[in-house]
Amino acid sequence: MEFALAMGNHAFQRWMTRCMDAAGHPGMAPLEIQVLHLVHHRERPKTLADICLVLNIEDTHTVNYALRKLTERKLITSGRKAKEKTVSITEEGAELCRRYGKVREALLIRSLKETGIDPADVSRLAALLRAMSGGYDQAARAAASL
Repeated sequence: MEFALAMGNHAFQRWMTRCMDAAGHPGMAPLEIQVLHLVHHRERPKTLADICLVLNIEDTHTVNYALRKLTERKLITSGRKAKEKTVSITEEGAELCRRYGKVREALLIRSLKETGIDPADVSRLAALLRAMSGGYDQAARAAASL
């Protein structure tokens, strides 16, 4: 099972980078792509803590680095919410997410639909993976205290 998770993770990361290349923005790392889509989600400002929480990332430095690279590419912009720094999607970033979505639909979603996999099974798998990630988090905390 863990070997399958590793294989799936590598395939997913490869897919994200190649899909982003096809959408017109080559050279982005998988974490940058995930952060970009999360910042675009619901089109409202996000804090570093928001992003790390949703993506389940402890190392804020990696997310900060991704945010800096996305800002340099002019895909996100910084702001403030009280004393907290926030990031928001730019129009260029939103357009890139839309192009990514079109490539995803054309190359991935259509072919997955043709496999006959029941969408309800995919939803159950997503719930199972979220539950398993909680188990891995708990085990990691226990291992850190040994």
